[in-house]
Amino acid sequence: MHDHRRLGRELDLFDTDPLMGAGLPYWLPDGAVVRHVLEEYIREAEREAGYRHVYSPVLGKRELYEISGHWDHYSEDMFPPMDLGAEQMVLRPSLCPHHALIYRSRSHSYRELPFRMAELGGMYRSELSGVLGGLTRVRAIQLNDAHIFCTLDQAVEEAAAALKLIGRAYADLGIRAARHRLSLPGEGGGGKYVADPGLWRRATALLREVLDESGVPYEAAEGEAAFYGPKIDVQFADPAGRESTLSTVQIDFHQPERFDLHYIGPDGAKHRPVMVHRSIIGSVERAVAHLVEQHGGAFPAWLAPVQLLVLPVSEAQTAAAEKLLVLARQKGVRAELAGPEHGTLGARIRAARLVPYQAVIGEREAEADGAPAAVRLRDGRRPGAVPAEELIGRIAARVAARGPELWDAPERGDAA
Repeated sequence: MHDHRRLGRELDLFDTDPLMGAGLPYWLPDGAVVRHVLEEYIREAEREAGYRHVYSPVLGKRELYEISGHWDHYSEDMFPPMDLGAEQMVLRPSLCPHHALIYRSRSHSYRELPFRMAELGGMYRSELSGVLGGLTRVRAIQLNDAHIFCTLDQAVEEAAAALKLIGRAYADLGIRAARHRLSLPGEGGGGKYVADPGLWRRATALLREVLDESGVPYEAAEGEAAFYGPKIDVQFADPAGRESTLSTVQIDFHQPERFDLHYIGPDGAKHRPVMVHRSIIGSVERAVAHLVEQHGGAFPAWLAPVQLLVLPVSEAQTAAAEKLLVLARQKGVRAELAGPEHGTLGARIRAARLVPYQAVIGEREAEADGAPAAVRLRDGRRPGAVPAEELIGRIAARVAARGPELWDAPERGDAA
């Protein structure tokens, strides 16, 4: 497995600057493409699964986090409050208090449940300098977060559906988890966890049911729970063997109580909803780190910053190459041109070894009907001369399919 910190900088995906500060990476153009495509993918997957998206501010009053319990149990990991007149404002360490307020702002009937609310939003953690590294531990986090407000009878089904959505996303992204963990509170805890044994027993029993019904092997780990409840964590390991959590599913009885959330039941009375927290790809930063390490920078074609590189052999073929470039971009394929000013053809091909598709245009291709290009695939296959329209159509189809295959099927005479 590759180290994303080294490879991410070599591939011009991200970098840092001392004036911005430790744990605050910035995204370069190619990295921004990967991030944007990943964000659009997860939003689309959530919309298909019945989620509604919201936006909420990254600041909140200190009182908000006192109500949620973050101030009592999590303040050491939060940035200090900022005085604003008579109020104290805090950079949020999570999105769930804001989503609880959004739910509370309108009345809800049992007929509306489950109510699935999602957001790709910023949050901030005051991580110590010694634990910061690359994209896996940062201070400014873009989190793929969602909260499902549902009845008790719906909680297991909703949590299981979230776990299934995580599995689907991993298949599309071509990444593999190291293990699943049922994260439980540790003995004592020293005030780290909400003191409500009944809450913990109920939530733990429901999550065990989710894992057992899903058939996912898992291990219990004490001392790894959220302060308000147990959670299912999907764990990944970096090249040094250090584990980090990417995706989570949690069942929460605590915050609905703290924020006095309710819905109107069929009996006309108020009832307390269950709050299911879930994150499909976790933070965008950590997800990209794992993608880099899993694929070594050779992203699936639909995620690749550049999907097609057009290579005119000499200046004489530049006009033909530019026509192919324009066609590709019109069809939504991310394409770039690398002309002879960038070196010999062999050097340009080697430099673009991670680009899924290369289209070489020489004298013969430029003069032929149908504007063909000699196609080279990243995996070493050479389908040969393919007309421009067909080439772009095939690339667009493979990108839309989000599969691992670069070409529909090996062609006769292709390189293995």
